[in-house]
Amino acid sequence: MYDVAIAGGGSAGAVLATRLSEVPGLRVILVEAGPGIDPANVPPVLASQYAGRAQFNPDWFWTELKATFGELKSNQPGAKRGYEQPKVLGGGSSVNGIGANRGQPADYEEWVDHGAAGWGWDEVLPYFRKLERELVHGGELHGKDGPLPIQHIPRSQWTGFTQAVAEAVKPEGLEFAEDQNGPWRTGIIPTSINVDERGQRASTAVAYLTDAVRRRPNLTLLPMTQVRRVVVENGRAVGLRVVVDGAEQVIQARHVVVSAGAIGSPALLMRSGIGPGGHLQARGIPVVADLPGVGENLQEHPATGVSAFLAPGARGQGGERYHLQTLVRWSSGLEGTPEGDMHWAVSTRSTWHAVGRRIGGFYGWVNKSYSRGSVRLGAEVEGVPEVDFRMLSDRRDLLRLMQSFRMSVRVLERVKAAGAALEIFPSSYSDRIKALAKPTAQNGLVMGIAGPMMDASAALRRRMLAVATEDAPAPGFLAAEDDRLEEYLRRVVGGVWHPCGTCKMGAAGDPMAVVDAAGSVRKLEGLSVCDASVMPTIPCANLNVPVIMIAEKIADGLKGRLA
Repeated sequence: MYDVAIAGGGSAGAVLATRLSEVPGLRVILVEAGPGIDPANVPPVLASQYAGRAQFNPDWFWTELKATFGELKSNQPGAKRGYEQPKVLGGGSSVNGIGANRGQPADYEEWVDHGAAGWGWDEVLPYFRKLERELVHGGELHGKDGPLPIQHIPRSQWTGFTQAVAEAVKPEGLEFAEDQNGPWRTGIIPTSINVDERGQRASTAVAYLTDAVRRRPNLTLLPMTQVRRVVVENGRAVGLRVVVDGAEQVIQARHVVVSAGAIGSPALLMRSGIGPGGHLQARGIPVVADLPGVGENLQEHPATGVSAFLAPGARGQGGERYHLQTLVRWSSGLEGTPEGDMHWAVSTRSTWHAVGRRIGGFYGWVNKSYSRGSVRLGAEVEGVPEVDFRMLSDRRDLLRLMQSFRMSVRVLERVKAAGAALEIFPSSYSDRIKALAKPTAQNGLVMGIAGPMMDASAALRRRMLAVATEDAPAPGFLAAEDDRLEEYLRRVVGGVWHPCGTCKMGAAGDPMAVVDAAGSVRKLEGLSVCDASVMPTIPCANLNVPVIMIAEKIADGLKGRLA
């Protein structure tokens, strides 16, 4: 019997377990479907500041999950493609691109406008400061003593390609800015990253669940254990039904927190009878609590890329160096959108192998998106859920992604003219590209041969790029005509692994709100949700640090109620 059972050991779950177990008498158990991580023996792939070997490694992900992303002009969803969600202690913080940023103050004021009282900028800033150990910048916006180290790659270490981009964006009215988490402004900015003083990734499995935390007698970690259901009796959550070594058992608790992510949390709630009544009945699941908002309001940052085959002198040194040295934050100017609503990740290498080291470019996304999708249970309720992002269903997102593509082409043409790039081509994270990026010996061997060949022959280089991009048209050809570009973007649009919103916070009068401002699930006692799914709207940020902030804030509230 535990006081708190946490379903999901990702970024939020690790923070919750750490903070709640600070109360000596509070018995806490953290259940994670994937492998655990020992802080003293982190696998080198997960300790590296370069994420390219972790991101498509099946050892750390739910490999079966697929999603539909864009809507075709017929308003039908496009083809399903793989959508990686982490399955490892630390969750996304163990395998992501280590971007560590907050978004802008207006993001959180927007949450208040959507009924999440107490989540405005002045209320969340103390928790951003609490989680942070900023190693470069000072001032009242930053914390110095938190668990999560944050720094950036200094400009003196930028590659020739990154330096060329910094010059090439100036005609767009964008200048250098120092601090991604400082006062909100546009420009070309060093990427804030959660890397420690040794130059290693600092996931929540390491930065929060330290050896000292793990030695607490009131904390139990249970990896390699899949949660099947939240157990509810008489309107109250009383535990978790889990599978350990192939056998089902029930973990009893007086409070349950679901922290399985924006895909996993709504799916777990629906399997437990908590969600849209009609959908649950159609799947043969008895309705415990009819909450129509569960699985709705799915949001992501719609994205696509334009890449460049880099000139030899513009490339990085390879190895384990971080590859997203800088970003470009800019404003679309579309009526009704906020300042800094657009984002490019400036990549110095596309992946880990010899060909990847020769390719850089922009992966650009709509940083304040408005399209909405959904998560639903499939015909096999125990199987992977049905995920439909419906990206670009709001025309504002389509128009801005078109603008981003065209601006990427303009800037990369300047980079090419400056001698830092040899070819420019459209790119996306298609299933083919992901397969070529998997860290296998075969990929390493084949790409080790292909890389020098691409340097030696322009004709061969172009043919190999055409094969990899499935003969996508030239960027300039796509950018020249609206209908042509729209059709292309609807087909290839992807996300940046920032799903959120599917169990949103809201006011009592909002029928689509799943949890209140404390994270408590409506219509039930003893049950909370704490992860990106509670976000009412998507912030202009990589979501890892906002999720950690959410967990810090909800943990404080739970301490007050449960201690």
